[in-house]
Amino acid sequence: MAYFKCFIFALSIALAASGINVALAARHLLQLPPLPSVPNMPKPTLPPLPTIPTLPTTQPSLPKPTLPPLPSLPTMPSVPKVNLPPLPSMPSLPTIPTTIPSFPFLSPPPGN
Repeated sequence: MAYFKCFIFALSIALAASGINVALAARHLLQLPPLPSVPNMPKPTLPPLPTIPTLPTTQPSLPKPTLPPLPSLPTMPSVPKVNLPPLPSMPSLPTIPTTIPSFPFLSPPPGN
């Protein structure tokens, strides 16, 4: 466990140090004088694009397909009706009394 903590600590130190170096390198790049311009190089010429052939705009007439007539569906047999017995009645829930019964208080012992 201690090895893992040491490894994490060393990794965080290395990351922090690399961040400083990156910031310094960026600052040095911003302080450079402007770079000299590159002489004009001849630009390559591309061959002309081939022409796109035109497609015919008329649609050829196709014969319409004829579908055979659908067969008639078979009829479903009638299902006999089922009579279910009546559901049992729910038992009544007991009621919770809302009044608090009074307890008889004992009289204090006689004083001497």
